[in-house]
Amino acid sequence: MKTNVGGIDKILRIVAGIVLIALGIMGIGAPWTFIGIVPLATGLMGWCPAYTLLGMNTCPMKKG
Repeated sequence: MKTNVGGIDKILRIVAGIVLIALGIMGIGAPWTFIGIVPLATGLMGWCPAYTLLGMNTCPMKKG
């Protein structure tokens, strides 16, 4: 698995995941708020399978 989630994208995924999970735990919103596990996991791993399928990459290019 090559990293394809970088910088701001990673931070937004983690924050969105935590917010959705917290809403689910507090009972606010529908039970689907536990889907927040997906953006949280992809943000923490730095790899998104959907990005791989779509050929996307938000990581900065390494110069070398």
